[in-house]
Amino acid sequence: MSEKLIEEIEKSVALLKQGKILLYPTDTIWGIGCDASNSKAIDRVFKLKNRHEQKSMIVLLDSVDKLKQYVEEVPSIAYDLIENAASPLTIVFSKAKNLPKKLIAHDGSIAIRVVKGDYCVEVIKQLGHPLVSTSANISGEPSPQTFHQISDIIKEKVDYVVDIHRARIRTIRPSTLIKLEESGTFSILRL
Repeated sequence: MSEKLIEEIEKSVALLKQGKILLYPTDTIWGIGCDASNSKAIDRVFKLKNRHEQKSMIVLLDSVDKLKQYVEEVPSIAYDLIENAASPLTIVFSKAKNLPKKLIAHDGSIAIRVVKGDYCVEVIKQLGHPLVSTSANISGEPSPQTFHQISDIIKEKVDYVVDIHRARIRTIRPSTLIKLEESGTFSILRL
């Protein structure tokens, strides 16, 4: 890990612990996020995005081992799906637990992605909580694919813009999104 990456991870963790919101590179697109256990920070993310609170956001975890901390029943197929996914995979699980109500959908479900990128994995590990992740745009506008496509409004309203991977240009899309039922059946919501 580079010195710059280590520095940005440490700075991000310190700010997240203070309830700040960040603009940061995820394993897919750039995201706006905060500590998923901090209700006040979550409120700020909703307000910044001009997003209706009925529309839930994704929660990022650093390890599949932590799924059971936030989901009542994790179907065994979830582990196979995550392990064998060719691209980043977000799963909507039924019966979320141990998360602020604002993050949980009206039907009790939660969207979770186990991340693989160095930055996110280390931040989540050191923070000791999941991260909230939502695309770096105002609700209803297109999701930016690169850092330079993110509006100045977003950059100015977050507390900190992580200073890594800003020049990264790659063909990245939002994660594949599936809804996984307790029975193990699933449906694809977004490819």
